[in-house]
Amino acid sequence: MVSTAEDSTTGARTTWALQSYLKLEPVQLAVLTAIAVVFFLAVTGLSRLYRAQQESLGNRWYERGVADLSARNFNQAMLEFRTALRYSRDNYDYQLNLAESLLGLHRTQEAYSYFLNLWEREPENGMVNLELARIAAASGEKEQAERDYHNAIYATWPGDQEVQRRETRVELIKYLLKIGASEQAQAELIALEANLGNDPVQQERVGELFMLAQDYEHALAAYRVSLRSNRHNERAQAGAGWAAFETGQYPLAQRYLQMAVAANPNDRESAERLKTTSLVLQMDPFQRGLSVAHRNRIVVDAFATTGQRLKSCEGKPGSTAPATSQLGLADTWEALKPRITVRGLEREPDRVESAMDLVFEIERETASCAVVSAPDQALLLIARLHEGR
Repeated sequence: MVSTAEDSTTGARTTWALQSYLKLEPVQLAVLTAIAVVFFLAVTGLSRLYRAQQESLGNRWYERGVADLSARNFNQAMLEFRTALRYSRDNYDYQLNLAESLLGLHRTQEAYSYFLNLWEREPENGMVNLELARIAAASGEKEQAERDYHNAIYATWPGDQEVQRRETRVELIKYLLKIGASEQAQAELIALEANLGNDPVQQERVGELFMLAQDYEHALAAYRVSLRSNRHNERAQAGAGWAAFETGQYPLAQRYLQMAVAANPNDRESAERLKTTSLVLQMDPFQRGLSVAHRNRIVVDAFATTGQRLKSCEGKPGSTAPATSQLGLADTWEALKPRITVRGLEREPDRVESAMDLVFEIERETASCAVVSAPDQALLLIARLHEGR
């Protein structure tokens, strides 16, 4: 009986202990969970604080690097960007600016490696494509340079994309002109001009580029668009005058060059072109509206000018024609001379054509035998103007 009572008591105690434990377990679990959460939050907070500190340090070094890069202190900038990358190894901007500083130090191969890696990460980045184009251009890789320039033109740019793309195309055009690829430069210029509208500054600049590409017709058109908005722009006036001169539009050239010289008397090039243009207009017997008498006087004067040219070139090397040819021209000139007078041309108006044909031939054949005088230069230009008439 005693044993049974003890067993009953033990069982009751066990049950009570178990019940007490079961009551305490959720509390303990909750406490442990709370502690774990606190520790997790503390670790997370510390981790965030660490990352924030790293980011802050990286940004601080990056800003120093940007300032030194702007000041062209390339070596210092390189060190600062490298330090910034210690705190953020994959930061795109840090790597991009480090590559720029390496370029400034002429460490092109190192810079190229960075740019290539950046391009693989963001193939649509305009600046990266542009720098790759510049490296290819400097290395003489023409086809690769053109591809990279075009990639840059159609890539994504921060800020005003149209301006960045336009400036990139201008850089491509200058590169093509530098290597003598004038036809490709002209094609790029036409594409550039299509998006300029009537902006007088940009039209003036594209006119200058067309002049460098020797596309004088498009240059003249661009300058004239620029002058519509600002007719007092002396650079555009001079450019339009030069372009009109090169295309043989001498009345138009004279008008623009007169405006340019009036606006800037120190513009010697325009002043010289104006003198030559005026001479061309004075000495061309085939202009419309000339009286017969005036035309005949012009022919007589031109014939006399080429006679002097033959004498100045007599026996001198450098002529495009052999000495026997020069003698033949001199003999022909001497034979025709008695008939080339004002009265003679009145009697034989058909002699105007033959006289001027001889004048043009003499000027062409003696173009390089001696210093070309202003009247001779004008006659050469008139000859080109009427080739094939």
